[in-house]
Amino acid sequence: MTEHPQPSAHARELVRGAYDVHIHVAPDVMRRRIDDVTLAERFADVGMAGFVLKSHYVPTAERAEVVRRARTGATALGAITLNAAVGGMNPIAVEIAGRGGARFVWLPTVDSANQRQCQAAEPEGATPPMWAKLQAELRAEGMAADPVDVLDADGEVREVTRQVLRLVAKHGMVLATGHLHSDEIARVVDAAAEEGVERVVVTHPEFTSQRVEAERQRRLAARGALLERCLTTPYTGKVSWDVWLGNIREVGPEHSVISSDLGQPFNPPVEDGLAIAADRLLAGGFTDDEVRLMTVHNSRWLVGAEPLAGAPARGVA
Repeated sequence: MTEHPQPSAHARELVRGAYDVHIHVAPDVMRRRIDDVTLAERFADVGMAGFVLKSHYVPTAERAEVVRRARTGATALGAITLNAAVGGMNPIAVEIAGRGGARFVWLPTVDSANQRQCQAAEPEGATPPMWAKLQAELRAEGMAADPVDVLDADGEVREVTRQVLRLVAKHGMVLATGHLHSDEIARVVDAAAEEGVERVVVTHPEFTSQRVEAERQRRLAARGALLERCLTTPYTGKVSWDVWLGNIREVGPEHSVISSDLGQPFNPPVEDGLAIAADRLLAGGFTDDEVRLMTVHNSRWLVGAEPLAGAPARGVA
């Protein structure tokens, strides 16, 4: 994929002030399109507020602090993903990340039991995720860690998972559901509410290892979770645009937040991601106000940023 759409000026204006809450950029353990400081400069140039640095393998709070000190005009926020590289479901890692200023905690992604067990083949023509090659290399070298479970053998939320949730609440962080199965997501969303977590986002529910049906998405939204709509999921052929747009309509724009999941060398520039998504949403019949709600107001509420003019209460209805 070498030719990428150019965002319209109108789309650029609609996403002004937004945070992209899911990106993958350098430095990383795999090749990326751009580094974090340069990206912050480009975000500032196009009027976007900032981004959340996601890595499947390493915490990013310290990186984010360095980017912020570079004073680029855009804000970088740190995160941790609870895969094997940080000890899996590891409360100590979450506590240290929280003390270090991390804003997001992703539950297991590449090392989730669901991702490991998922037998669904990529749709024909879909671009595979870059981490799949690294995971295969680790397995080939005898470093395949056990899956990171969030539930016990009886399907109940593990006590260590609840401890992690309490730490997320303690530090006011955002819980993202990672690559869990839809059944696991439902259990964790309930447990997060019980443990006092205020902000929960369901990670790319259309992704190949999630495939959360619209009715279940509605139930998750009713429990207070935002549904994250990643541009790359349809852009790389993992799901059709019709399904992606249709799920947003089914669940409601007020319950959706748009992110890009960009940073791969073969995909569009990261700073273009939300504007490209905005053009797609507009072409799909969504209004300017709905697009701004999903890209700007809900992303700002999720990261705890000051609301802008026109934001509904708490950013979600």
